[in-house]
Amino acid sequence: MIISKTPLRVSFAGGGTDIADYYRTGYGAVVSSAIRKYVYVTVNKRFDDDIRISYAKTEIVDSVDKIEHGLVREALRKVGIRNGIEITTIADIPSRGTGLGSSSAIAVGLPNALYAFKGFRVSPKKLAQLAKICHVVPNQCMQQIEDIHLLIEHMLSLILRDSPDCAGPKGR
Repeated sequence: MIISKTPLRVSFAGGGTDIADYYRTGYGAVVSSAIRKYVYVTVNKRFDDDIRISYAKTEIVDSVDKIEHGLVREALRKVGIRNGIEITTIADIPSRGTGLGSSSAIAVGLPNALYAFKGFRVSPKKLAQLAKICHVVPNQCMQQIEDIHLLIEHMLSLILRDSPDCAGPKGR
């Protein structure tokens, strides 16, 4: 069994500057920090070929394409796991709607756990690239990038944004 532990984060300043309509007119800046509350992702081999995912609900499917949870579906596709796996996600605190970056924590922790399950270690740079691909939130590209880099680096982060594309942070 593989267990991934990824910190949540709190933003101190810059809320709202991650909205595309805002940063396209100038730039955005967010100051945030990882906190000592975590999202845990567990990955284990199943005894059959089904895929079982447990989060706020439980899914048992026979194909990656049938998975409702978008982050899990895309992570499995990117890592190349097609069946015979069980994935659970739990958090130290309720994660729905708290603004603490739980979906970004899953976008970082899940590919990390899936690659470990396959026997590979992934560099922080590759993990950030995978997390950005798996975690697509319309009109929130900056927030997504801020969360991913912060959660991988476990530090205080200042992200500056001066471009309408989602290529990455200008500064940290």
